[in-house]
Amino acid sequence: MAALPSLRQLQYLVALSEQLNFTRAAESCFITQSTLSAALKELETVLGASLVERDRQTVLMTPTGMAVVERARTILSQTQDLADFAAGAGEPMTGLLRLGVIPTIAPFLLPRTMHLLRERYPSLRLVLREDLTASLLARLGSSELDFALIALPYDTGNLLVEPLFDDDLWLVGRKDDPELKARRVSVTQSLSDRMLLLEEGHCLREHALYACSGPSRPSAEGVEATSLLTLMEMVESGLGVGLVPEMAVRSRLTDSPGLLARPLLKPSPKRTIALVARPSTSRLADLRALAEIIVA
Repeated sequence: MAALPSLRQLQYLVALSEQLNFTRAAESCFITQSTLSAALKELETVLGASLVERDRQTVLMTPTGMAVVERARTILSQTQDLADFAAGAGEPMTGLLRLGVIPTIAPFLLPRTMHLLRERYPSLRLVLREDLTASLLARLGSSELDFALIALPYDTGNLLVEPLFDDDLWLVGRKDDPELKARRVSVTQSLSDRMLLLEEGHCLREHALYACSGPSRPSAEGVEATSLLTLMEMVESGLGVGLVPEMAVRSRLTDSPGLLARPLLKPSPKRTIALVARPSTSRLADLRALAEIIVA
């Protein structure tokens, strides 16, 4: 049988493809640069192909190297799933579970979720990462996360998706805004023209644009918020109006003397909260149990 590359060699190759620098790649793997170089040369010998172009100033991946890196990521991801399966075969929802959550969900849903998890699964050690959707899905694909809690619609590729519940969008404006007098409002052209958005990268930005049926553009003033809290401050200062998730309203984000939150006329725009996982995950029982907790 021909010699096969080791998992460690594949890990080193992936690290180099991310850093494109031998010193930084070695540091990220907690090894010396000479160890990294020797391992990659041996990998090239085993595969019979040149994977890396090197000179004194630059490091580049060859076309074959880039193709090998993509396959290496898949192999490493599936290997991690195998290890997780063996570690958790005895009892689900025990040990370490790494969960990514987007910023427009984390502060409103996690406090209650964490409380229930501690009650029902005291042996579970949950590690959380808050980040934008694209970054979370990338980390999920590279096995840095087990699951991610995101909002749909969003292109999840071939990932396993577990929809949990719908979260309506509410309109928030100043209390003296004449367009918010009714108990339920619609997104008129006037309101759409005054709509403030989160900055690029937030999926709620796209959900708001879809609700306004407008092009992908910032507000008329070119002002964008970095977070929902900042968005509320901008609305209260009179810069415009905003769309926020109902879970944020229920969590009292809009409870300010100068703000008024109104539900929208049916059919109202909404997002769907969902858990996503790698299709190769061995933690389906954990996925279902976590989904049950979040819905509860």
